[in-house]
Amino acid sequence: MDQLGVGVVSDSVAQWLVASLLAAVAFFLLTLVRHGGKQGRLPPSPMALPFIGHLHLIRPPPHRAFDRIINRYGPLVYLRLGPSTHCVVIGSADVARDVLKFEGSIPERPLTAVTRHLAYDSAGFAFAPYGPHWRFMKRLCMSELLGPRTIEQLRPVRAAELAGVMRAAAEAAAKGETVDMSRQLIRMSNNAIMRMVASALPGDMADTARDCAKKVAELVGAFNLEDYVALCRGWDLQGLDRKTRDVRDRFDALLESMIRTKEKERREEADETKTKAKDLLDILMDAAADPAAEVKLTRDNIKAFIIDIFTAGSDTTATTVEWMLADLLNHPDCLQKLRAELDAVVGRSRVVGEPDVAQMPYLQAVLKETLRLRPPAVFAQREAIEPIHVRGYTIPVKTSVFFNIFSIGRDAAYWEEPLEFRPERFMPGGAGEAVDPKGQHMQLMPFGSGRRACPGMGLAMQAVPAFLAALVQCFDWEVPNPPLDMEEEAGLVTARKQPLVLLPTQRLHPLPLP
Repeated sequence: MDQLGVGVVSDSVAQWLVASLLAAVAFFLLTLVRHGGKQGRLPPSPMALPFIGHLHLIRPPPHRAFDRIINRYGPLVYLRLGPSTHCVVIGSADVARDVLKFEGSIPERPLTAVTRHLAYDSAGFAFAPYGPHWRFMKRLCMSELLGPRTIEQLRPVRAAELAGVMRAAAEAAAKGETVDMSRQLIRMSNNAIMRMVASALPGDMADTARDCAKKVAELVGAFNLEDYVALCRGWDLQGLDRKTRDVRDRFDALLESMIRTKEKERREEADETKTKAKDLLDILMDAAADPAAEVKLTRDNIKAFIIDIFTAGSDTTATTVEWMLADLLNHPDCLQKLRAELDAVVGRSRVVGEPDVAQMPYLQAVLKETLRLRPPAVFAQREAIEPIHVRGYTIPVKTSVFFNIFSIGRDAAYWEEPLEFRPERFMPGGAGEAVDPKGQHMQLMPFGSGRRACPGMGLAMQAVPAFLAALVQCFDWEVPNPPLDMEEEAGLVTARKQPLVLLPTQRLHPLPLP
């Protein structure tokens, strides 16, 4: 019996040793094939573990894990995630500028197992390969879908959704009750996006879309072992593939219903719709029906693009407004400066609107400081299609390149007391006076930079500060149980971990809603 036990243990150990040896050989061969033995000098790197590489260092949220690594090893770091997924992380404005000089070598956004399903195999815009389709969609975005004329035409949609939040706050104030601003703001932003996409959308569809959009953000932001360990692909060990397919199917059914409803409306009201303001679905369907278009859009292209709009524009809008309000409540002096500017520029007889934003430099400074400290998208990811030689190091082909926007915005080389909330740094005389957040200044790049920068930045810079300004203008806000929790939730978008529950007091009587 004892001899049998020893034999079993010995066999088990032998099998483990053989498996370990095979894994080591496989990793060596994969690395040799991948880089051809000529990868050059890689950037500095922490010590890696067998098989898993540096995965053990990437504790959630990943942008903070990257930040810790950058603080120890420098602003350009090489990491191996799993046996054969290679990446570099960039954590300073200067290195970001140097790498983006080779933007033509990193034009792609890598598809993950989750985004491949949700993007209809890159049929949309966000994950489309750089080429004719992507360039066509980029032009369509900038000139039509998210161009100044369309943004202006759809402003009443956003104003109507903001009015809904204001009424909810006024009702809570009248009853002396608290209001969950996190819930109100995400409902507002999702409804606004839905109404901008399809203006005649039934209410139940908006609720379904809001639920789907939330799940999409959770899935895209989740760590998926399949993306890093090839042996795990196809097994769905975490259940993410099943959840993704379920959300994709629900979203697809919703989008199909939206498109069919729009097709029927366009057939029945062909003459009338020519004089109506077009929503985003109208613009996409016009492009698909254009026989002269250089790229023919399919139904999947339209669906994938709408999902792109939802995932990029709903949660990010809500969380940015939420962080702005929370930071102002933690800094009453800043709140009073903003309120004084509102009273001077807008007065108390009407609600501040998007056209007022250009005349309010302190409001814009509050937005920039929030985007610097709490960018809605904490990193931007690209993939190298050819080797890049920068700062004496080589970024090999097929390497994922992470611009850790969270770290870049806190770069002490550009910002004095970088962890402090100080909107004054963006006012005349401040270090950020001339800094624009639209991708030209690397020290502040919340929307990314270059050809893959977010095309919705113009809308965000106009709508987000107007939403926040209206809340500050019309209400006083009190934290029922101070201090205010400022911890982040792990995920694709840096939402607050705890809901922002506040006690409102109406400041303007009557509330000057449209």
